[in-house]
Amino acid sequence: MATATISTRLTNRLGIRHPVIQAPMAIAAGGALAAAVSGAGGLGLIGGGYGDKEWLAEQFRLADQQSIGCGLITWSLQQEPQLLQFVLQHEPLAVFLSFGDPAPFARDVKSANVLLICQVQTLRDAKHAMDAGADIVVAQGAEAGGHGEKRATFTIVPEVADYIAQHSPDTLLCAAGGVADGRGLAAALMLGADGVVIGSRFWASDEALVHPNMLQAALDATGDETIRSSVMDIARKLAWPERYTARVLKNAFTDRWHNDIDGLIAVAEDQSKKWSAAWVDGDVSAANTFVGEVTGLIDSIKPAAEILDTIMSAAEAQLRRKYD
Repeated sequence: MATATISTRLTNRLGIRHPVIQAPMAIAAGGALAAAVSGAGGLGLIGGGYGDKEWLAEQFRLADQQSIGCGLITWSLQQEPQLLQFVLQHEPLAVFLSFGDPAPFARDVKSANVLLICQVQTLRDAKHAMDAGADIVVAQGAEAGGHGEKRATFTIVPEVADYIAQHSPDTLLCAAGGVADGRGLAAALMLGADGVVIGSRFWASDEALVHPNMLQAALDATGDETIRSSVMDIARKLAWPERYTARVLKNAFTDRWHNDIDGLIAVAEDQSKKWSAAWVDGDVSAANTFVGEVTGLIDSIKPAAEILDTIMSAAEAQLRRKYD
C-alpha cells in the first residue's frame, strides 16, 4: 500500500493517514466496511440510518475495535433520541449527523468527547451547524447518491470554506457529492476543503452490504442514468422531510411514478409491498439502486482498502502535477 503524502487539518485532527471519510450510508455501510476504511488510513463510519439497535450492536462488534464513527439520520433520531446514548456507549471517534437540526444532540456528543460531524446542503445550515458546535462540517452537493438537496458541490464547498475562514476558522470542512477518485479529492482540496466524504465509491466495494444485482446495475450505468426523486421514500413509508430527495438509478419504478406522486400515494400500500420484495430480491427494475452520479466513474468492485489506496495515489499525482 502507498504511503500518504497528503497532510491536512483533517488528518491531523483525526489522527488518520488520508483525508478521506467514508460516508455512513444507511444499510450499506456496516462494521466491516467502516473497519476496512479506518484500517487503510481513512475514517470509516457505520451507517446507523433509522436506528435499528440490534443491527447497530452487531456492526460495532464486526468493526473489531477499529477506530470508527457512526452516522445517524437526524430527523429520525429526533423520534428516538435515546439511540444517541446507545451509539455513544460504543465510544465512536465521531458522530455524523445529517438531514435535520443537530443542535438538540450536540451537547451530548461533545460531552462524551466525541467529534461532531454535521452534513449540510446549504450555507444557512452550515452556519447553524457551526453555531451548534460542529467540529467538522460536510458540504454535500446534489451529485451525491442517496439523500440530499439542490446545491452543486463545486459551488457550495468554496462558499462554506470562505465563511469558515472568516467566522469559524477552527471548524474543519469536508466536501461530499461527486467524489470517487483522486481527481475529486484533489479538486476538493483546491476548493478549500480539508478532506472529503466518499459514499458511492465505497458502496461499490467488497465489504459494503449491497445486493450484487444493484452493484452490477451501477457498474453498467452512467451518471446520466441517475435521478433525484422522493418516490422510493413513499414506497418505503419513510417520512423524509420534503426538502430532501434521493439520487438513485432510474428504472421502471421511477419512470412510472416520479411525475405522479399523488398517484403513488393513492396506491402506496400495494406499491410498498412490491418495492420491499424487489429490494430483498435485488430486482433493479422494481426497487431502486442508491448511487450517485459517480456511478459512471465506477468500473469494478474492489476491497475498500484498495479503493482508498488508488484514490490517494491518483490525488497525489494530481497535486504534484499542479505544483511541479
